[in-house]
Amino acid sequence: MNTTSRICCQPDTIRHIDESFLHTPPSTSTYDAHTVDAHAQSVIPLWKEMEYFKEYKKRLTQYVGRKKAMHIIHEAVYIVSVGTNDFIENYYSPTSSRSKQFTVEEYEDFLIGLAARFLTKLHRQGARKISFTGFGPFGCLPSERATNLFGHGECVEKYNKVAIDINMKLQALIERLCASFPGLKLRFAPTYDLFLHVLHNPSSYGESPTCFFLICWRGLAGKASDVVAGFENAIRGCCGTGRMEMGYFCNEWSHFTCEDPNKFVFWDSVHPSESLNRIFANQTLRTSLAEFL
Repeated sequence: MNTTSRICCQPDTIRHIDESFLHTPPSTSTYDAHTVDAHAQSVIPLWKEMEYFKEYKKRLTQYVGRKKAMHIIHEAVYIVSVGTNDFIENYYSPTSSRSKQFTVEEYEDFLIGLAARFLTKLHRQGARKISFTGFGPFGCLPSERATNLFGHGECVEKYNKVAIDINMKLQALIERLCASFPGLKLRFAPTYDLFLHVLHNPSSYGESPTCFFLICWRGLAGKASDVVAGFENAIRGCCGTGRMEMGYFCNEWSHFTCEDPNKFVFWDSVHPSESLNRIFANQTLRTSLAEFL
């Protein structure tokens, strides 16, 4: 169950966890239904994702039988990944009514409530192994830095504080749900600290052709770190100007798209590059997913 707020066709972290298993089409999901309006119907609200899951269960049962279907549902690993659309494309959008309706703390609680209901429904449908990915420092996205004129193009720290605050609330929610549902393995997969460290130390992280799918981190990978070139740009994306373009406007044929995306932390103005997604996938496999696999 991939609920990432994905906008374009750039492969994301979840796909790198097991590319041979996950062949789902790109989708964009959101907790707040108002974000759907902000994206002109290009995103999928979580209630719709749940309907898709129920339909999958129905078809699976018809194909393998109820007993085997429930075994598959129970043993499957579900990765629920929250994105930033509900904030940067909704709450903080000049045209959004949410900022007039809620304080930022109230909006965080509103999203936590939606997440709680979604996870509860997912458990009722048979999910038992769930990894919940938290927010990254979305104040450091190229799109946000580009519009931070009074901050001289630096990270928007109030956005990063929101990410930290809601991550703490998500962890508290996970503890409550685990206590409420015996047998549920719900784990929080943090990305904030790693993401921020990459942004501050881009040359210390990278992907060498000799490593192939093994991600080598300078200082963490022994001798292998000697062959890591590291990221060269952590401020703008590879696509176009790297500051405003995103989604379907970004591809290898786009004007000004860089020649080597592996040198960039970001693919476009809001999405990590494929190389960074592999790093996130590697961390997730070694941490929150380790007990599931």
